[in-house]
Amino acid sequence: MAKDVEIEIKVQVEKIKLLIDFLKKNAELIGTQHQIDEYFVPKHRNFISIRPTKEWLRLRDSNGKFSINYKNWHFDKAGKTNDCDEFETKLEDITSLRKIFSAIDIMPITRVDKERQIWLYKDYEIAIDKVVGLGNFIEVEYKGTGTKINPKKITDEMVQFLKDHGSGKVTRNYQGYPFLLLFPKEAKFENQ
Repeated sequence: MAKDVEIEIKVQVEKIKLLIDFLKKNAELIGTQHQIDEYFVPKHRNFISIRPTKEWLRLRDSNGKFSINYKNWHFDKAGKTNDCDEFETKLEDITSLRKIFSAIDIMPITRVDKERQIWLYKDYEIAIDKVVGLGNFIEVEYKGTGTKINPKKITDEMVQFLKDHGSGKVTRNYQGYPFLLLFPKEAKFENQ
């Protein structure tokens, strides 16, 4: 899989306990992180004025380790997405970057505060997220190394993985945490 491509799903599940029990027995716990994600838009190109919103620029503080990330999601005709172009790098000084952003009219728009427990199981990184103001979510990201990847097939397999391990009803969100916080009345969820 290309280095700058991300394939993931973000879902809520009916029953999380059986999944967590499965992960405890079969997966590797990578760790728990408190992540503060700040989202920004350039004044000259307002990402959030377009629907579906496909671009996000993020600064992250994850337990005192900083990064910058840009995502450009690929939507199908139905407004659904399975993958994005993703560019990310570590930062030494997040405060200075905030000042730079302000100086060049890249403005903050929202903040996502979450506790994240990260597990690794086969080709999946599974994050159990507790998001302030939104509730509990599961994010499954593909970490495989194949070169001929079908993102839709992989995300369908991720949903099936969750169902196979006792999650019950799986409700998928295609828009992400910042969109849910900014535009709760526009939020769309789909039962899988």
